[in-house]
Amino acid sequence: MIQRRRHNVLLSMALLALGLSAGLARGEPGRFPEKQVDGARLMYVNQVPILSIQGSPKEMGGQLASLVGPATGRLVDYPKQTFAHNGNNDTWTRLIEAARALWPNIPAHHREEIDTVVRLAGVDRDALLAGNVMMDIYRGLGCSSLMVEPSRSATGGPLFGRNLDFFSNGYLHRYTLLTVYRPKDKHAFASVGFAGLFGCLSGMNDAGLTLAVHEVLASRDGSRLFNPKGVPYTFALRRILEECTTVDEAEKLIKSIERTTMYSIALCDQKQAIVLEVTPKSVVRRKAIRGLCPCTNHFCSPQLIVFPFCKRFDTLVRDTVKRFSVDDVVGRMHAANMGRLTLQSMVFEPAGRRLHLAFGELPASSGPFHQVDLKPLFKAAAAEHK
Repeated sequence: MIQRRRHNVLLSMALLALGLSAGLARGEPGRFPEKQVDGARLMYVNQVPILSIQGSPKEMGGQLASLVGPATGRLVDYPKQTFAHNGNNDTWTRLIEAARALWPNIPAHHREEIDTVVRLAGVDRDALLAGNVMMDIYRGLGCSSLMVEPSRSATGGPLFGRNLDFFSNGYLHRYTLLTVYRPKDKHAFASVGFAGLFGCLSGMNDAGLTLAVHEVLASRDGSRLFNPKGVPYTFALRRILEECTTVDEAEKLIKSIERTTMYSIALCDQKQAIVLEVTPKSVVRRKAIRGLCPCTNHFCSPQLIVFPFCKRFDTLVRDTVKRFSVDDVVGRMHAANMGRLTLQSMVFEPAGRRLHLAFGELPASSGPFHQVDLKPLFKAAAAEHK
């Protein structure tokens, strides 16, 4: 019954997304007002909106409230609109209850940041929390990644291509935001997300450690699809970027925490690319083959695999390129796009700390891709980017 209910929710979300986004598929991305406050700044670099914040959790929460507080309201509206559109008010109520249960599992410093935004921006706390944990409870992300190790890269360093595939409700893609965090006593990192998203779906830190999450619906290990004792996965991924420098450290961290659901984490550092296939019961490491490491939405390890085939997975690993350039990876990501569901497409260069990001038009993988040099953003105070 629970499984059927989740599939019904996904169907409703899909129908809503297709209906609302049809007339807006070629729209321009939303504009965030440029502003600077308390050592933080919202600015544009090569047409990419970048929120640069720093300091303690309370300080960063205050900066978020000042710079993107109004836009955060759109994420607050997103899940309720998704479920209420087709009369799924009971689902919205259950989501709020589950989100409240997950709240104590979120790392304390992230909760302090959220509480500060709620207090200063005046947004509804339950709705904001629901928008940040709904992915753990009701599955909807598609997503594709292709990681290229240095041995197969024309640049000499690793490459990491990633499509984020999700329901836009006609507007979510317009609120794409690159947030650069410089938290006190932790790694600086960049997260490609949306205004109001506190965890991480795709990102890279100042050590070049890069990651992306991919939802999975089935596993052989008998895990439940939802574990209410787990850490919501976007916050677990944010912890990886804040605390880790290598894929080995990331694996150790994920194994040390309770996990909410089933997902794969594509991970790349300066030397190697791996996928961690994660369930509430298991964490299994999958290595690259011939220098390539693809990831979509099914497990591949013998311990966990249920569905052995994915067309996007096969598209990503079609072995016709000896050494991949950034453009080659862009081409593979576009070949694996999911049409109006592809809200963001990106290629990270971990060695050079560069990001190539496409957003605002659907599918995002059709471009254009905008390059952002993350090194100065990781190191410099926001005031130095005037």
